[in-house]
Amino acid sequence: MKLKLHWQILIAIVLAVGAGWVAGKETSIFGVTFYQSFDFIGKLFLNALKMIIVPLVMSSVITGIAGIGSSGALGRLGGKTLLYYLATSLFAILVGLALVNLFTPGIIDGQPAKEVLGQLDSNMVADVMSKVEGKGAGDVAEIFIRMFPPNIIKAAADNGQLLGIIVFSLFFGVFLTRIEEPFAETMYNFWQGLFQVMMKITDLIIKFAPLGVFGLVAKVVAETDTGKLGDLASSLGVFFITVLLALAVHVLVTLPLMLKFVARVNPWRHYRAMAPALLTAFSTSSSASTLPLTLECVEKNAGVSNRTTSFVLPLGATVNMDGTALYECVAAMFIAQAYGLDLSFATQFLVVTIALLTSIGVAAIPSASLVAITVILAAIGLPAEGIAMIMATDRILDMFRTAVNVFSDSCGAVIIGKLQGETGILEENNVAEVTG
Repeated sequence: MKLKLHWQILIAIVLAVGAGWVAGKETSIFGVTFYQSFDFIGKLFLNALKMIIVPLVMSSVITGIAGIGSSGALGRLGGKTLLYYLATSLFAILVGLALVNLFTPGIIDGQPAKEVLGQLDSNMVADVMSKVEGKGAGDVAEIFIRMFPPNIIKAAADNGQLLGIIVFSLFFGVFLTRIEEPFAETMYNFWQGLFQVMMKITDLIIKFAPLGVFGLVAKVVAETDTGKLGDLASSLGVFFITVLLALAVHVLVTLPLMLKFVARVNPWRHYRAMAPALLTAFSTSSSASTLPLTLECVEKNAGVSNRTTSFVLPLGATVNMDGTALYECVAAMFIAQAYGLDLSFATQFLVVTIALLTSIGVAAIPSASLVAITVILAAIGLPAEGIAMIMATDRILDMFRTAVNVFSDSCGAVIIGKLQGETGILEENNVAEVTG
């Protein structure tokens, strides 16, 4: 019996951990290191996913919006989507704030962590500063500029301009319904045909997902300095566990409760439906790169219509970052504690507010989390160099928070689809047939 995709990916992750740990960065065969092979396989898979993002998003959004019809229906869909984004991001931040205050990971043996950890590594500080140099609160306002790129072709070639592509596609889909019938039908058929072709290509690429995931995970494990894991566990272990526990509460408690009581569906069925996308998101650390698989899982496995998924998921992959928002809050609070800063309720409220805004505003910027944390630190009077204290754990935690981001997007599609009156979402027979 052929294994289902999510089991194939899970087995690939387990094998990748062992292969990466054994091979390391230096082991080679015929002059080629295993690390280079892992990197090649992972990049090939990621590039294949990125290759189809723009045409898939454009065709999906345009056909979905054109199918909605009236601007009033689109307005209701957009309002529900934005409300969901804000609500879940706020819930995630509050969970992170509660746990970071409960566990106080920035205090080690009764002293601020900065004193215990000692002098920050100068190379790590330089790396942090190079990533956040020139970034600040003004980047939050840049979200509105990115919504209207001056050159849509250039935006399509730039992975960071996905938001502009979505806005252009929204306008195209809306006004496609307002032109004369012969032209409208021709254009709609073109985009619908393109969407069907892109989904076929997505199906092909997804068949190689286990191999791609193997390369991505093995590369991360191979480049991890196992000699420092002991030091990491003793110095940053509480911070690491605090973030993971907060993410777990959000993805295992908050979001399932919303599925249960708002959408009135079985949360367990949704976990089953989204398993391939979640494992791929964990491996790629990219919501945008996982978007093709997320669309496929939500439409085919969960049974949400293209009208809803085409709007909710591409926008969510760009601006809805529950895991990132939670991480920003916990990281900023950890650094404040590590510097011995006792934050008042008003200051913590400021941290929550900025984390909520930056999780949306800087989501498309490279090193987005670092930029957002820099903005928060500046607001409470701490230097950006403090980010260096969390860099050792950032790569691994990035994998977990990306999976949370993708799961939140998918929950949004299910909830909004149900609120829109759709039927057949997460019915037992449909999910069982697809996921086994």
